[in-house]
Amino acid sequence: MSSRAVALIAFLVLGAAVVVTAGFLTPWRTAPAGDARPAVTVPRADASTDFSEDEIRRGSVFRAALRPWSLTRLGLGLVIALAFGLTPLGARLVSAVARPLGGAWWVEALLGGVVLGAVATVVTLPLAAWSEVLLRRYGLSTQNWGGWLADQGKAWAVSAVLTAVVTLVLFALIRATPNWWWTWAAAGAAAFVFVASFAFPILIEPLFNKFTPMPDSALRTSLLQLAERDGDPVKDVLIADASRRTTALNAYVSGYGASRRIVVYDTLLKDAPPEEVESVVAHELGHAVHRDVVTGTVLGALGAASAVCGLAVLGGWAPLLRRAGVDSLADPRSVGLVLAIIAVVGALSTPLQALVSRQIEARADEHALELTRDPEAFVSMERRLALQNRADLRPNQFFQLWFGTHPTTVDRIAAAREFAAREGLPVPAPAR
Repeated sequence: MSSRAVALIAFLVLGAAVVVTAGFLTPWRTAPAGDARPAVTVPRADASTDFSEDEIRRGSVFRAALRPWSLTRLGLGLVIALAFGLTPLGARLVSAVARPLGGAWWVEALLGGVVLGAVATVVTLPLAAWSEVLLRRYGLSTQNWGGWLADQGKAWAVSAVLTAVVTLVLFALIRATPNWWWTWAAAGAAAFVFVASFAFPILIEPLFNKFTPMPDSALRTSLLQLAERDGDPVKDVLIADASRRTTALNAYVSGYGASRRIVVYDTLLKDAPPEEVESVVAHELGHAVHRDVVTGTVLGALGAASAVCGLAVLGGWAPLLRRAGVDSLADPRSVGLVLAIIAVVGALSTPLQALVSRQIEARADEHALELTRDPEAFVSMERRLALQNRADLRPNQFFQLWFGTHPTTVDRIAAAREFAAREGLPVPAPAR
């Protein structure tokens, strides 16, 4: 049996493992099994129950203004990747960049992906800039252009370093073991996902935010006690200086083990009362308690390994290589083809990732309600988040299914009311 045939089998097995693992680890039902329907009648699940028509319109207008530019940016990025991967353009550009530096294979491998990525970034940058204009126009961005460009530069630099290292290692493996390189690369890709997941809070987060310890206060004590009561104590509570960039409200739990800490946006502390801050943090503690980051990392590792095996299968297809202007995947100039395959896989897997994410977020909501026993604060916080972030309160069903990483605001509020009725707690009244 050829190595390519074995790679195909490995691709199918690992792909099936992704589906089975996602099915097993994803919480498809958040409420405890066997619960009876609430005896108390809850308000109708509709945006008009808690939001005025003007509030609904404001969110819809903002999202309608932003969506075309976001979709165009995604589509243009995919078109550029396909142009570099399915025509000789990518190979020629890699050669042109590497030639002044001697044109060695390792130079092409080191710089090829970085250069192609830089071109895509520059071409799509005007669309990103216009999205920033809209965020400012609708009051969601507080950043000046210098800060925005600095963030764009840092994000590109991180991506460039990772791309250079990964592509250099990949083509070194292909050249060293032409038939079975994909076995080593698949294992390396899975390991890389795990390392990146653990390293991100330590190495990347500080590049974009400044963190300061929350001063001793009743809120800090209550947040630490909340984590302690949840059986997942944290080391500290930090404040992120998000207000220099956005008006959005957020909090999250970062780190692992003894380094775990609660991070709260300064915007949340400024705009929300303590009980709502506790509700947001309780949601994030739900992710930590249920090891959702680990779940995502496992799925990402399996997906990365499967993608490498798929690359080995497609990389042996002569017509595809000819379209890319190369004779073999061992030629580093084929990096455009590699990136194109990754881009297509990423686009096609988006709805599956969104589906899993929505279920995980719904479970974290349920966890927050169980931990705080305060559905009133939960509903109030959801209203605040929706209004502050200009959420689309009546989202297009297709866009919600394809891109929606969280349940809709209406669904989250309805779930909180159903929880209250089920648990015999006061059901939050409609806001209107």
